[in-house]
Amino acid sequence: MSSLHHRHLAVSPDWLALYYRHPLEITHGEGRHVWDADGNRYLDFFGGILTTMTAHALPEVTKAVSEQAGRIIHSSTLYLNRPMIELAERVASLSGIPDARVFFTTSGTEANDTALLLATTYRRSNQILAMRNSYHGRSFSAVSITGNNAWSPTSLSPLQTLYVHGGVRTRGPYAHLSDEEFTAACVADLEDLLGHTRTPAALIAEPIQGVGGFTSPPDGLYGAFREVLNRHGVLWISDEVQTGWGRSGEHFWGWQAHAQNGPPDILTFAKGIGNGMSIGGVVARAEVMNCLDANSISTFGGSPVTMAAGLANLAYLLEHDLQGNARRVGGLLIERLRAIGAASDRVREVRGRGLMIGVELVKPGTDEADPEAAAAVLEAAREGGLLIGKGGGHNTSVLRLAPPLSLAIPEAEEGADILADALRSVG
Repeated sequence: MSSLHHRHLAVSPDWLALYYRHPLEITHGEGRHVWDADGNRYLDFFGGILTTMTAHALPEVTKAVSEQAGRIIHSSTLYLNRPMIELAERVASLSGIPDARVFFTTSGTEANDTALLLATTYRRSNQILAMRNSYHGRSFSAVSITGNNAWSPTSLSPLQTLYVHGGVRTRGPYAHLSDEEFTAACVADLEDLLGHTRTPAALIAEPIQGVGGFTSPPDGLYGAFREVLNRHGVLWISDEVQTGWGRSGEHFWGWQAHAQNGPPDILTFAKGIGNGMSIGGVVARAEVMNCLDANSISTFGGSPVTMAAGLANLAYLLEHDLQGNARRVGGLLIERLRAIGAASDRVREVRGRGLMIGVELVKPGTDEADPEAAAAVLEAAREGGLLIGKGGGHNTSVLRLAPPLSLAIPEAEEGADILADALRSVG
């Protein structure tokens, strides 16, 4: 055990998770690579949990942060803040929500917490619909709507949460159905559920479930849900903390794959927009955003420094068409991984879109999740110079790949080769 690991254990909670048997200290990064304290270089396919969206040490972002820090670091939302207003204008325009208002937070958890506050206040209901296998953060209210028991440490809740089918396409009672039949069954389940309860405030859903192992429903499911929700006056919250900013390649926001009945009432975002800086936020139409009847502020949300980073990062993303790069390079990577998976009896499925890819592992010859194999592959990939993540529903048996959106084709090929070797090493 390293001395730093020993010091970590002495002052940190037991439940603060660390990757790897011998956790590594990342000291610096550049582009799609990071280095540890021993000088080892790694190809980064996890980006600090989908947060380093463009590249490590992106000059445009570091320059913007340095220049803004040299002027003023902090003021709070009690004062006019030019970088915050400029970023809010860009996010509102990109959101697809009409007459949009934007509120900045410091994390995705806080963004989802704010969305729940808005929805329950607007609808005068403390009942929330959420998806099975979901994850929405670590606050008291966000944990209470998380449909993944590995990340839900308490049953206490300020909300009454009801869980809906549909977030996982290839497991569960509807997995055997066609996409059309799957959608119809999930819509029927939602209709039935609403017939047995008081009217909920909102449905919150990740278009692609992140911690759940990059699972998703057929395109159009949440749009079909929206038709039902509209009839009952229930809001739709799209949790875009992991799916936003073009990571899926095909769409800038995940909700756009389900857009046949319009945009969500509320959209939450975080992670990638700051490229490592602490930015989260909520977008909602004015009627919903303005429903609170008490004052509120954010001490650190909308910080001049983080907003400067977000502006520079978003500009780089758009100017260099990183969404298109995610579509092109991600498509090649997914096909390569599917070929690798076809040769392994441990790989049940390779799924995902763009640069948001899940590789689900099972025990050979079965459909049973294999979290031990996932942990072993994670270790072997690190030994080969590749950092990846893991997740999943009932068992953490999905390898999660989410590199920066500037990933080049040779880097994608290198990462696939390392992962193939890691899978073979597990047997």
